[in-house]
Amino acid sequence: MLSPALSSLLPLLLLRVAAVLATELTFELPDNEKQCFHEELEEGVRFDIDFQVIAGGNYDVDCFVTDPQSNVLYNEKKKQYDSFSHTTAMQGVYKVCFSNEFSSFTYKTVYLEFRHGDEEPLMPGMTRTTALTQLESSCVSIHEVLKVVADSQTWYRLREAHDRMKAEHLLERVTYWSVGETVLLFVIGIGQVMMLRSFFSDKKGSVAATT
Repeated sequence: MLSPALSSLLPLLLLRVAAVLATELTFELPDNEKQCFHEELEEGVRFDIDFQVIAGGNYDVDCFVTDPQSNVLYNEKKKQYDSFSHTTAMQGVYKVCFSNEFSSFTYKTVYLEFRHGDEEPLMPGMTRTTALTQLESSCVSIHEVLKVVADSQTWYRLREAHDRMKAEHLLERVTYWSVGETVLLFVIGIGQVMMLRSFFSDKKGSVAATT
């Protein structure tokens, strides 16, 4: 059971974890189009990019990152998912672009996470060499576990969204195929009935001609 002091620290701990989470977004990238995201960063700042295509076509997309002078820092073609880390060498606007221009009829749904800067210390004045009390050590441990939980939840959400969209796409294809089979059965059934009726009509006509 948590001590009262530790229990009182948990809300603050949760707020601090939320404060250092990265920017996350999911967006649709139409066919033959490109979308870019801009972030102004200071010199010497580390940023990390994670992306994953969760729906559309072969689940691939082109991605490139440029610095303020339009130098290409990262450029990959037809990636399903990837990560990129870089420390800025200059101040300015950095650009992250996703391109679906190679696809002429399939849109993509892309998940993007952008992190930058160093994580603030959990407690004021805390460094790697700081001696921690048992309570502070417990807070740091909980903080690390919460970060792992948040990353795991993000991964599971992506997997769930990816699998759900694949299931919905499969259901749509099965539905269309079932409707097509139903229409085909009706056409074949009606054709067989009409053919049988024509056989009987020909026989009646032949008998009448003989008489």
